[in-house]
Amino acid sequence: MLPQKFFDVLKHEGVVSLTTWGRDVPHVTNTWNSYLVITDDERILAPAAGMHHLEEDLAVNDRIIVTLGAREVEGRNGYQGTGFRVEGKARLVSEGKEFDMMKEKYPFLRSVLEITAETAVQLL
Repeated sequence: MLPQKFFDVLKHEGVVSLTTWGRDVPHVTNTWNSYLVITDDERILAPAAGMHHLEEDLAVNDRIIVTLGAREVEGRNGYQGTGFRVEGKARLVSEGKEFDMMKEKYPFLRSVLEITAETAVQLL
């Protein structure tokens, strides 16, 4: 589902935007490309240290929109840089094998944001 160019983007640092919405207006929080871990079945994992608004939103609505990019990866038609919009479902995980793996890698986390992508669209 996730195209190779998405994985190429993850090899470079960049800002990841996480957009969630509950009953009120959308909320945006950020993390870094280098913090994302992709599982064998292509779920996206990210350490969640704060992300309290995101947690409140997910309690009401499990939908998420993720955007990320990198200037170092060539986009369409030779464009300098490319990015992706990923839409799917998200949840916070606070136990289990993947939580333990992420906690070892990112000791500052309090839970793991797990994203199951439904679409991944290259933007540039």
